[in-house]
Amino acid sequence: MSISLTESAAERVRQYLDRRGRGVGLRIGIRKTGCSGFAYIIDYADAIEPADAVFNESGITVVVDNDSLKLIDGTQVDFVKEGLNEAFKFRNPNVKGECGCGESFSV
Repeated sequence: MSISLTESAAERVRQYLDRRGRGVGLRIGIRKTGCSGFAYIIDYADAIEPADAVFNESGITVVVDNDSLKLIDGTQVDFVKEGLNEAFKFRNPNVKGECGCGESFSV
């Protein structure tokens, strides 16, 4: 099982963590929501819990709770800039469908 970061995503997380001045890495998860069922959660990881899986990617610690990992295993996280917009993008091989706005997905 794994989660990977592109170099662009790793650099952006590194910048955020440096600016914040604390944290052990990046926490990725999912929550039930939206018209398709699930949405991604991305936040700072301030601690690693016993039920977390931990990955090291380009010098960044990526923390995922085991329940979320079942649905996002194999996901690649990218950071993209499109015009004035910038965001983390998820390439999840487990996705079977997405809502029209791209905010939620189903597996």
